[in-house]
Amino acid sequence: MKKIGFLSFGHWTPSPHSQTRTAADTLLQSIDLAVAAEELGADGAYFRVHHFARQLASPFPLLAAIGARTSRIEIGTGVIDMRYENPMYMVEDAGAADLISGGRLQLGISRGSPEQVIDGWRYFGYEPAEGETEADMARRHTEVLLEALKGEGFAQPHPRPMFANPPGLLRLEPHSEGLRDRIWWGAASNGTARWAAELGMNLMSSTLKEDESGQPFHVQQADQIRVFRDAWASAGHAGTPRVSVSRSIFPLVSEEDHVYFGGRPDDDQVGQIDNMRAIFGRSYAAEPDRLVEQLREDEAIAEADTLLLTVPNQLGVDYNAHVLESILTHVAPELGWR
Repeated sequence: MKKIGFLSFGHWTPSPHSQTRTAADTLLQSIDLAVAAEELGADGAYFRVHHFARQLASPFPLLAAIGARTSRIEIGTGVIDMRYENPMYMVEDAGAADLISGGRLQLGISRGSPEQVIDGWRYFGYEPAEGETEADMARRHTEVLLEALKGEGFAQPHPRPMFANPPGLLRLEPHSEGLRDRIWWGAASNGTARWAAELGMNLMSSTLKEDESGQPFHVQQADQIRVFRDAWASAGHAGTPRVSVSRSIFPLVSEEDHVYFGGRPDDDQVGQIDNMRAIFGRSYAAEPDRLVEQLREDEAIAEADTLLLTVPNQLGVDYNAHVLESILTHVAPELGWR
């Protein structure tokens, strides 16, 4: 049994070929797709965060709106770039969205990805400390976030407050109990997966990672998952951590599917990204029987407990709901995911 959700980058463009031509289109359709996914029996609605781009960037209003329109589906991010974040303000926003949803928020965060602008986090008012890299800054922001999410008091109350305070030091409000256990780190390497486990975060592994062995992508990703779980056990954390992997999977069950995705390359790709040799996982597009055979060989999917399906959001809600339904109906049961 696996949890199966979708991951949307939330693109929009004024092109007449796009179903999402404005930011409003993308936001409203994201809510509608989450509602449709819940009705189809999917388990999660996740959204990418990119700044300075025609893509989703401010996740918490969207997640709160989805939380108010749904009742069961997990809602989350995959991922928020912590170089840009004020972790204290983020605790308040995340706590509010989690409470609105009834404790369904799964918050994916990371050091971030290549940007639209040079050092965009500087425009948000953030600078690495002396001797610190931007990645170090992201991890520092993360550690502040994790500490504040515990809900322990740390701020000295004013002697003459506007409103009466509870006794002792004050914490950030609203506090959502249990959210600290639902933080995921988007790791691109085995080392950052190990670091995430040591801090007690879940693991979110995407469709690319650092090429650390030259082996196929799914094999390297499965190794990363095992490194993460070993580090979690060594750290002595209670409970079992969750692990997600992202995949582009398209069952070809209609003429439209063949037009959009038939004949796509099905090999891993290797390239440079932020001075890192990266390996990018293949897409899967085939008739259901063939798709089942291919996915059965994917070692990382077998290792993970959660599968996030990257969706082509510019094709609209109806088509993406069709893709999700095809996977849930024709593929997942054959692989024992349902």
